[in-house]
Amino acid sequence: MNRVVHRSSKRPSALRAPGANRSNALHAGAWWLWALGLAVAASRTTNPLLLGLLVGVAGYVVAARRTDAPWARSYGAFIKLGLAVIVIRLLFSVFLGSPVPGERVLVTLPEVPLPDWAAGVRIGGRVTAEQLVFALYDGAKLATLLICVGAANALASPARLLKSLPGALYEAGVAVVVAMTFAPNMVADVGRLRTARRLRGRPTGGVRAVLQIGLPVLEGALERSVAVAASMDARGYGRTAEVPRTVRHTTTALMLGGLLGVCAGSYALLAAEGAGYGLPLLGAGLAAALAGLWLGGRRSVRTRYRPDRWGVRSWLVAGSGAAVAALMIRAGATDPAALHPGVVPLVAPVLPLWPAAGALLGLLPAFVAPVPPGPRGSPGPTAVPAQRKTAS
Repeated sequence: MNRVVHRSSKRPSALRAPGANRSNALHAGAWWLWALGLAVAASRTTNPLLLGLLVGVAGYVVAARRTDAPWARSYGAFIKLGLAVIVIRLLFSVFLGSPVPGERVLVTLPEVPLPDWAAGVRIGGRVTAEQLVFALYDGAKLATLLICVGAANALASPARLLKSLPGALYEAGVAVVVAMTFAPNMVADVGRLRTARRLRGRPTGGVRAVLQIGLPVLEGALERSVAVAASMDARGYGRTAEVPRTVRHTTTALMLGGLLGVCAGSYALLAAEGAGYGLPLLGAGLAAALAGLWLGGRRSVRTRYRPDRWGVRSWLVAGSGAAVAALMIRAGATDPAALHPGVVPLVAPVLPLWPAAGALLGLLPAFVAPVPPGPRGSPGPTAVPAQRKTAS
C-alpha cells in the first residue's frame, strides 16, 4: 500500500518546473523576446483594462521567477518610472492643452496669451474630462511599455545576455560589461566618501562638497580603467582574424540593410495601419541582420566557455510573448474599436474576450521556466520537494 502511495505522489511533481541550475538555466534572450512581445501587444492598444492585464501578467511572472541578484531589483524602479510618466502626461495635458475636443469642462485655468506664430499652442485654458482621459490612456500605454522592459531587466541576467552575443558584437559587449562593472563601483565610492566626510564633521551637500567628492571618484575610476585596459591587453582582447575584403563589404551591406528593415518594420508595427507589411519587412530585416552578424563573427578568434543553451523551455517562453503580440495585432485588425475605446464621446472601456485570453498566454513562463533558488540558496516556493522514504 505504501508503494502505491509513493508512486502516485511522484506524478504531480513531474509536471512542475525544475529548480534552476547552471545546466538548465533559461536563456536570457528568451526573457527579452517574451518581454518585447508583451511590449508590442501594449503598443497596439489604449484600452486601460488590457494594459492593466499586461502589467499584471508581467508582474506575476517577475514575482514567480525573479532571483535575488542586484539587477533583479530594478522592476520596482520601472513601475515608479511608469507612474511618473502617467503623472507627467496628465500635467502636460492640463497646462499645455490637448488637441482632443471636449464638452465636459472640469476647470478653467488662466490662459497665457501667445503671439500669432504660436497658433495651435496654448498655456492654460479649459480642462475637459475628454482630454484628461485621452492623456491617461496615452500615458498608460507608455508606462506599460516601460514596465515590460523592466520585467526583462529583472528576469534576464545582463552578464549572461552579453555572453550570448554573437562574435560580431564582441567588442561592444565587452565595453558594456566594463561599463556595467564600473558604474556600481563609482556609486560605492561616492557612498564611501560621503560617509567619511560625515564622520569627519564635514558637509556632504553643496557645490563645494560635490567637487571634493567628485575628484577622488573620477581619479579612482581612471586608475581602474587603466588597470582594466592593461589586463585586457595582456589577455589578448581586441584580436581579429583576417577576412577577405568582399566578406567585409557584404557584412556591412547586410547589417545596414537589416537595420533599416528592422527600423521600418518596427515603425510599421507600431503604427495603426502598418501591420500588413510590417511583419514581412521586419522578418526580412532580421534575416539580413542575422546573416551580417554571422559573417561578422568570422573575425572573432575567441572561444565561448559554457555557452547558454536554447532549449525547449526557452522556445516556450519566447513563443508565449510572440503569441501575445500576434493575437493583439490580429485583434486590432478585426476589432479596432475594442482596443481603442473612444473618448469623444466618453465611453466606458470594455474588456474584449479574445485579446484578454491572448494576454493571459504571457503567464506561461511562470509555469515552465526553471524555479530560481531562494534567498539562502533554498529552492523556491514552487520547487519540487524531496521525496521521503516511507517504511514498508
